[in-house]
Amino acid sequence: MSDVLIVPTGTANLASVKAAFQRLDATVEMVETADQIEAAQRVVMPGVGAFAASISHIREQGFADPLAARIKAGRATFAVCVGLQLLFEESEESPQVHGLGIIPGKITRLPDTVRCPQLGWNRVEAGPGCSLIESGHGYFANSYKAAPPLPEDWPDDWAVATADHGGPFIAALERGPLLACQFHPELSSAWGQALMARWLERTA
Repeated sequence: MSDVLIVPTGTANLASVKAAFQRLDATVEMVETADQIEAAQRVVMPGVGAFAASISHIREQGFADPLAARIKAGRATFAVCVGLQLLFEESEESPQVHGLGIIPGKITRLPDTVRCPQLGWNRVEAGPGCSLIESGHGYFANSYKAAPPLPEDWPDDWAVATADHGGPFIAALERGPLLACQFHPELSSAWGQALMARWLERTA
């Protein structure tokens, strides 16, 4: 069985994510059937592009339900960029299009007071409870973001890392073997590679 199975979300960063895991000596394959998602030790859900296009592609392939099931069950899953956004219920980018609904709330556009899309390096601050995510600098490419909730409103013991671009937003989330990053760890030099390595080690 492959060390890592990557969900083809119809987006552009599949090759770079695959190459980053291969640099860590992981065996990587693309998901072809829903049964593979259910059986896999580790699943990665990358994404670059539109919220609606990504979730539509996942649903058309029959991947949405097994993905949601394994995340709710706390099984090793790593979501990147739009992959993080798909964990939420909806996005301003695609009104009336439903995400996986794992986390309550809506993805919103970055404010007009800053460059949009955000393209480049930004500081990531690991919050309380983060063990996979360490503070450092990640590479971002996003026009939309998830706003951090008040601590008392945060569901199900997720730990949160934040960044700031026209206001604070969620840079990454983790809960046990579940990891979701708004930044691109595969493009975040040694700091991002180290994060991917920790996830592989702790989900072995």
